[in-house]
Amino acid sequence: METPVPTPVDTPVLHRLALNESPYPPLPSVRRAMRRAADRAHRYPQFYPDDLTEAVAEWCGVGPDQVAVGSGSVGVALQLLRAVAGPGDTVVHAWRTFDAYPLLARMTGARSVPVPLTADGHQDLDGLLAAIDHRTRAVVLCSPHNPTGSLVPAGELPAFLSRVPRHVTVVLDEAYVEFVRGARLPEVSALPAAHPNLLVLRTFSKAYGLAALRVGYGLGSAELVARVREQQLPFGINAVATAAVRASLRAGEELRARVDRIVAERERLRDELTGLGWRVGAGHANSVWLAAPDPVDRGAAALAAAGVEARHYPGEGVRLTVGGRAAGDAVLTALSHVGTRHRMGTRQPV
Repeated sequence: METPVPTPVDTPVLHRLALNESPYPPLPSVRRAMRRAADRAHRYPQFYPDDLTEAVAEWCGVGPDQVAVGSGSVGVALQLLRAVAGPGDTVVHAWRTFDAYPLLARMTGARSVPVPLTADGHQDLDGLLAAIDHRTRAVVLCSPHNPTGSLVPAGELPAFLSRVPRHVTVVLDEAYVEFVRGARLPEVSALPAAHPNLLVLRTFSKAYGLAALRVGYGLGSAELVARVREQQLPFGINAVATAAVRASLRAGEELRARVDRIVAERERLRDELTGLGWRVGAGHANSVWLAAPDPVDRGAAALAAAGVEARHYPGEGVRLTVGGRAAGDAVLTALSHVGTRHRMGTRQPV
């Protein structure tokens, strides 16, 4: 394992690229809606978020009974796991993945079963299926995957779903789906009819820039969604968040333009880093993934020394959220000074 380079402890953070947040604040129209809602902060929100659920359902082209709204997609995931899992059960997921999934499993009393990623950073679908046993109550897929940005191929998803026992719930986490370009995506609104044990998770935290307001939703069969809704916290979605989401649904073109800028910057970073000798896969999230055996620990130290906060997995990789142009330039400058195996003539196959 490579030896990390010491990082000055007093280096100020200039670019926060660790949490896959949007670099853009809410749109002006969204901020106006938030201010209007804040003027009524002395009033309770709806007991359950029925109006927001109906708005999201109409936007997605499904019935309201197929939508569950919660505190971010992670909140909906917790509601689901509380509905289907408990002590003595297991939850199967890839590893590495979104850090919350092992925590959520523990919160329900279940045990998480991690399945290693493939060498190229994809989720091992056969390995996930092999890990399912009589104790398994849920299996998690992330597409695009966090942190690698890899996709579950749309052509492989139906076969995977058909092989999962019906008593096991499949969580398909699509928190980054808005950033996918040039790849075929599954028609998720049609999948629950064939696979009633499937819940698709989406969020307004990433592409919509509402991370602090904590609103996500799940799409699934009416029966499964009803079980998820039984775990809904009363008054759990605040009125400011509801107003922001509803305004965002009306601002589709502006938000798509923002996402297009993030995707363009992602591709610029990928191309430039590849030119510097880093092995960068074709990620589909709002981030770039640098993986071992490239010198990721030294890269993380160089980034920190340059005031760039990244998500560092020691010995494994570095996930860099795509920010603005200045943040990207800071990343490229910092990493240009770190030698890679590619430039040293010992590049290994991806």
